[in-house]
Amino acid sequence: MRDLRAYLEAGCHGDMAWMAETEARRATPQGLWPEARSVIMLGSNYGPPDDPLAGHARNDRGTVSVYARNKDYHDTVKKRLKRLARWLIETHGGEVKVFVDTAPVMEKPLAARAGLGWQGKHTNLVSRRYGSWLFLSEIYTTLVLPPDQPHADRCGACRSCLDACPTGALTGPYRIEPRRCISYLTIEHKGHVPAELRRRMGNRIYGCDDCLAVCPWNKFAVPTREEDYLPRAELLAPRLADLADLDDPGFRQVFAGSPIKRVGRDRFVRNVLIALGNSGDHTLAGVAERRLADDSPLVRAMAVWALRRLAPERAAGLEADARARETDPDVRREWEAAP
Repeated sequence: MRDLRAYLEAGCHGDMAWMAETEARRATPQGLWPEARSVIMLGSNYGPPDDPLAGHARNDRGTVSVYARNKDYHDTVKKRLKRLARWLIETHGGEVKVFVDTAPVMEKPLAARAGLGWQGKHTNLVSRRYGSWLFLSEIYTTLVLPPDQPHADRCGACRSCLDACPTGALTGPYRIEPRRCISYLTIEHKGHVPAELRRRMGNRIYGCDDCLAVCPWNKFAVPTREEDYLPRAELLAPRLADLADLDDPGFRQVFAGSPIKRVGRDRFVRNVLIALGNSGDHTLAGVAERRLADDSPLVRAMAVWALRRLAPERAAGLEADARARETDPDVRREWEAAP
């Protein structure tokens, strides 16, 4: 509870206002459901079949976090969780509530206390059997169940995850500054990505797996066999040029049933344009230029940034006219900022 309060008081939750709004319910299981007497924690393996970091070398393509390369895991896990909960009631009685990352549940500390693994230095759960690739879910129940033994911390002196973070969001062992985290910036953050962090994002357009992927415990992990978690071919290395040209209907069609859909087209194309600007591929400048007239100021601003990086002379030729027509102050600031 003290750690949660300090985290919120420091403003680390950024745009995630729901964390502060649900603080009281998040602090303890009984805060969410007073009748709860036990929590059953479960993990579902979504280990990737290949190296999730390999895509960073392809500058004209985007990389998507492993968990979001197919269907929304919430739906898959919750169906199974409900079946298990029904069995529990039919067999042992009691009442239950099931949650899959959509309720104010401190799931990582609970999973560690339940013996599923330990919270690693990257602040995520690490399993001796599945490495860093587990979806967590929980069943709250009125049944009084014997507790499992908590898992010991086995990170030792390793600091691979700390050294791998592209933006320095892992400020120390077991400590994260979410407002620097690429997963936060590309998924939760609603505004403009701070200029000093954009170049560090590389071609990561939705989430970031770097700290998870370098964990040495992954050597014991096995690739998932769950079909819903296996990557869709079109999301393994999507072309940035194609994604930048998506309008809202096209975005909804491409990402129907995907967790990516929840960020909306504008935020997603913002991310794509940052990756485009980081590509170093001058032939993609025309893609950024097309977005200068986008309806969304969020998109226009990043189109300016990308164009100025890919084709500074072309951007300079357009600047006077574009600034004269631009009504959004944030977009105007992008034109006025130092390249």
